Amino acid sequence: MKVYTHNSASQLFERYPSARMGRVVMLGTPNHGSEVADLARNWRLYRKYYGPAGQQLVTDLADRSRLFGEVYYELGVMAGRYSIDPFSSILIGKPNDGKVSIESTRLEGMRDHIVVPACHTFFPQSRTAWRQALHFLREGRFAAKR
Repeated sequence: MKVYTHNSASQLFERYPSARMGRVVMLGTPNHGSEVADLARNWRLYRKYYGPAGQQLVTDLADRSRLFGEVYYELGVMAGRYSIDPFSSILIGKPNDGKVSIESTRLEGMRDHIVVPACHTFFPQSRTAWRQALHFLREGRFAAKR
């Protein structure tokens, strides 16, 4: 199993479509951008650290469909509902994981969506996120939402 970051994965899927793609899980992906990126997009340090990919994280990207292409594979999208960054949460202003609003994670064509008790930064350490991702990869849907 290969793991790709948000921008590299979506561009890879668009450039090299495969009829045998299988199932894909996105964790806290800012599919419709992040208000945090909107604020930081012109900061020199942000531009240097994130480069062109950082500019694709803004909420007002004109042609987002070009970034993702058509979702022709079985896609599960996971969002977090906890934040350890009160400043970012206030800036986002709606339920979020500290970097991305839950609303922004949704993507047209996805098969399933779930919100888990995790924050953006610590998704990789969330046992719930791992269990849900494995369930989706096996079953094509997330486990029953409690």
